[in-house]
Amino acid sequence: MKKLLLILLLTCKSALFSQTILNSYPINMRNSGNYSQILNVENSKTHDVFAFIADDKNLAILQYNKALFLTNELRTSRSNIEDKLIIGYSFDEDGNPTLYWSSEDFKSIVLIKYDMTNKAIKPLKFSFPYSKEYFIATFQKNNVFYLLSKDSEQQTLTLYKFKDDTVEEKPLDFSTFTFQNRNTQPITFNQFIRDYPIEKIEVGDYNPLSRSIKKSKAYMLDNRLILTFDQNPAKTQIFDVNLETYEIKEKNFPQSMAEKSRRISNSFFLDDRLYQINTNSEELQLDIKDYNTGETIKNIKVSKNDTIKFKNSPLLLQIEDQKPKEIKKTSTFLKYLSALDFGISVFKNSQNAYITIGGITQQDRSYYSFYDDVQPFQINLSQYGQNQTAYFESILNPKFEFIQQRQEPFASDNIYYFLETNKKIRLQNTLPLDDFSILSYYDSAGKQFIMRKFTDGFTPDETTNPIIDKAVFSKSFKFDRP
Repeated sequence: MKKLLLILLLTCKSALFSQTILNSYPINMRNSGNYSQILNVENSKTHDVFAFIADDKNLAILQYNKALFLTNELRTSRSNIEDKLIIGYSFDEDGNPTLYWSSEDFKSIVLIKYDMTNKAIKPLKFSFPYSKEYFIATFQKNNVFYLLSKDSEQQTLTLYKFKDDTVEEKPLDFSTFTFQNRNTQPITFNQFIRDYPIEKIEVGDYNPLSRSIKKSKAYMLDNRLILTFDQNPAKTQIFDVNLETYEIKEKNFPQSMAEKSRRISNSFFLDDRLYQINTNSEELQLDIKDYNTGETIKNIKVSKNDTIKFKNSPLLLQIEDQKPKEIKKTSTFLKYLSALDFGISVFKNSQNAYITIGGITQQDRSYYSFYDDVQPFQINLSQYGQNQTAYFESILNPKFEFIQQRQEPFASDNIYYFLETNKKIRLQNTLPLDDFSILSYYDSAGKQFIMRKFTDGFTPDETTNPIIDKAVFSKSFKFDRP
């Protein structure tokens, strides 16, 4: 779900918002500096939760069982890795963690295996070939750490798989596939990646529009890496990489659009469903397709003279962190969208799928000004340095029916609000679990490491949320490290 805009803070009756302290641990991070960080992770096999607490000189590892009782701990110095940050982790069959420490330019990566039973460490060094490759993204899946890079000369991506004490390097060859730019002109894979850099999508978490508007996206799933490319407005091109055999399969999904119309389009991939969206100043279309069969599950077309009946929020325009303004007319909203970087984001919980459709201003766009006769206001969509977003939200039930219901905050919203009202919190990190999320941070006043539990919804004594006038931030929800 979106990160919420702070509104009417002074009217808030309580700062609880579904949060409970789970654990605290006394620790003095006296050497805290630029290379300090906190990272909470879950062993996906045992469901133990680990906290890695690092200041510039020392590292503490706390191990909790699935009931979140502290069962083990290890403290060690950060000798020889003082100038590095944790970029990932993995677990061996005995449940011992390996941390991957990297310089900020990724030129130097050190692997350190931590034996929680014998209180021993085993360092290894991985030499990233930065002279001919550049970093794209890291992924975590099933206790394995992956690093994706791009070869500067070859028409390939390189996927590094880190498990136990081994590193497996696998080139992914795209030289035999056809790529086009936005004008459908053929280009090489290297040109394509240069023009449309790959954006990592956080699977299972809310992805803001700033992430989902990108034309190239990567999704790490169980034993699969999915790459979706939407630079061609007529189709979504998908590459499905099998992480066991490294076979690459291509699929293409046409966009529902009139050939004579110039449109902008994008897509989002979730649970083997492809959500395709395209628009211009005349109409908006949404398709939901089965990835495996190609079948269209749902198709909706809205013209500029129609009401968008499947929305669960007003049509909104937000500038920076100001309160969103409502756009009354569909025609005005479509004009805004057609002038923005356009996308769709879908987040699913145990009940429904939550969809955000909208766009974000690019600073290099020319001047646009629209006037809404019902709700008059005039906006310059290219005001330098201003972050502007037009969007609306919808809710889809498991039967792929759009529903109207009161929207309560998710755990991520409550975490955002808690951090906004507790500005002195440092080194925060969030771990989403099946039924709740854990916010971990360092309390410098009490010299403690704190773990708080956050759930979806309001607390029983809260009937409203002062930040329930939602806005999609056009920048991701940022934490200090990593």
